[in-house]
Amino acid sequence: MIAFTNIFVAALLVHAYAFTSKCTPSNKISNSMSSSSLTMSLSDDVRVMVNGMPGPMATAAAEACLRKDLKLAPVAMTGPDVEPCTIHVVDMVSGKGSDVKLIPSTNSEEIEAAVAGMQEASSQLLAIDYTHPSALNSNAEFYVKNNIPFVMGTTGGDREKLLKDCESHFSVIAPNMGKQIVAMQLALENLARDYPAAFDGYELSVVESHQKTKADTSGTAKAVIESLKTLANDKDFVADNDVKMIRNDEESVSFGVPEDSLTGHAFHTYTLKSPDGTVEFQLQHNVAGRSVYAEGTADAVKFLAKKIVEGKNPQVYTMINVLEEGALE
Repeated sequence: MIAFTNIFVAALLVHAYAFTSKCTPSNKISNSMSSSSLTMSLSDDVRVMVNGMPGPMATAAAEACLRKDLKLAPVAMTGPDVEPCTIHVVDMVSGKGSDVKLIPSTNSEEIEAAVAGMQEASSQLLAIDYTHPSALNSNAEFYVKNNIPFVMGTTGGDREKLLKDCESHFSVIAPNMGKQIVAMQLALENLARDYPAAFDGYELSVVESHQKTKADTSGTAKAVIESLKTLANDKDFVADNDVKMIRNDEESVSFGVPEDSLTGHAFHTYTLKSPDGTVEFQLQHNVAGRSVYAEGTADAVKFLAKKIVEGKNPQVYTMINVLEEGALE
């Protein structure tokens, strides 16, 4: 469910978007959104290793890959607390399906042997990472060590170390994979660049709600906050300390989250209030479900594969690069 609103601020226009598993042998998760393939030259041998299944975000990304004519790698990493098993991923829109063997991340030798075999069998092996903040940096090191281009959807971790470790490696790293939200972030960055301190002295407050399983503060919120801090000339707001995180179903519903989206949502409200309390501005972006992220993730994989085919130099890309190239459907 995606809806849009525009907020006019004096002579400034801010584009604000309001977007109103345990492992089993067969894990089928449906998705109602359809999409066509991006027009690009990709080898039929490209395989995508979707790490983090049977988690719902990783599984949604795997479904989106199938929907966009990408083939899943037959092996993927899962969490250390998940038993080894084979799941069947099905995209209910296209009807395509694929079996994937899940290997716990602690079985490093088995995973490395599987990767070597898949790289030998395919011209391109790329990875998607929707795992856990605590695994983000070690997973990135694994991808670099084993020469696996990757799209990092996992948030948290040591972001500075992540970017340094991957600076000469094919990767797309972004706190948010949804194209509408990426566009909103870019608009805010431009606004902050062109009108710094336009809201000087205004007090910033942020509330964000996610499903209970999300362990860290929203990476999207952190990115948006940096622009709002520039606009408010606020050097004291610290996202990890000052953002109100909601991870409780009852509070989430009170915040406006539909009950059928409690297991997968991202509702954010940012407020700027004048020193005397007489003026208040709010920016909201509310996402129910995971489709918008999954679609963008699959598009990022295709973007990255295209860069490799074109012979570009390895580097870290962002979703803004993907957006600017028109590689988002």
